[in-house]
Amino acid sequence: MRGEEYSSPFFVLIRVLGFGMGFWQKLFGPKKTEVASVYYTPANERIYAVGDIHGRADLLIKLLDKIRADIAVHGAASKNTLIFLGDYVDRGFHSREVIAQLLTLDMPEAELVFLAGNHEDMVLQFLDDPANGELWLKVGGLATLASYGVYIGDESDVEGMMEASEEFAKKLPPEHLAFIQGLKETHAAGDYLFVHAGIRPAVPMDSQIREDLLGIRREFTGSGMDFGFCVVHGHTGVREPQIRKNRIAVDTGAFATGVLTAAVLHENEVNFIST
Repeated sequence: MRGEEYSSPFFVLIRVLGFGMGFWQKLFGPKKTEVASVYYTPANERIYAVGDIHGRADLLIKLLDKIRADIAVHGAASKNTLIFLGDYVDRGFHSREVIAQLLTLDMPEAELVFLAGNHEDMVLQFLDDPANGELWLKVGGLATLASYGVYIGDESDVEGMMEASEEFAKKLPPEHLAFIQGLKETHAAGDYLFVHAGIRPAVPMDSQIREDLLGIRREFTGSGMDFGFCVVHGHTGVREPQIRKNRIAVDTGAFATGVLTAAVLHENEVNFIST
């Protein structure tokens, strides 16, 4: 895109909503193709890995319906695992509803796995240390607060953020807080590792730190290293799901695009379901 286009009303709006230009360049920039290596799920296990929901409760309902239909057609005789890759909150206007849906999700045909995203960590940080919550407010936290009935300006002072944090703590249902606090960092199955953002190349798994697992970007996405497994992740926005030699990316920018995506992994096959 030409530089002057970034001054259009559209790009002014997306900056307000907390999206950097790199996110949009990945969504709408040139396509890249790459031949994938072959990885396998555990025998007789069908895995669905859902990308970043970001407050889009409407898209979550649609995608879950499609996953149920896919299980009915293909997965009735298999073990089915449904993995959510984190970033349930922020940016979209229905973060509370998303968490409520996940807490009450009735899907006996699948094992449910919930992973943490960096935006869930920002929620916890705002509750613990609101004085440093300015970044969270700028990347979608305002929408999460509003979904719980808490309203604050995006340039609030420290006192305003502390008051909002106290009000948020009162209005956040205990089961919602427990859900966020109990999210896993990673999930491994067969030749796959599921994590929100990725891993730091050349660092053993037992030495990976939470900051990278939930927040790494270019050092991971730009690496062609053979990890010994395939990483399935969200966090870094792509205009359509991507298969690389060492990773699969499924964050299709649901809040902005209306497209929420799940990778479908079975044996050595990779497919995708999207809204």
